[in-house]
Amino acid sequence: MRIALTQSASSQRPARLSLRSALALLRSRRALAALAPEQLQDVGLTSEEAQAEAQKPVWDAPASWKC
Repeated sequence: MRIALTQSASSQRPARLSLRSALALLRSRRALAALAPEQLQDVGLTSEEAQAEAQKPVWDAPASWKC
């Protein structure tokens, strides 16, 4: 007896970060937290927004970072 699947098993798994991507995200968030207020203004962020992003856990990654 054959069972037809409508989706492959890989398409049902949640998107994840690779170790390399997770480390890059961590470095990016740390660098963001270290920017001066003038630099944050240049990229259109407030200090509060930068700190909020920097304090997020690595698994709370934007969808564009996930594979």
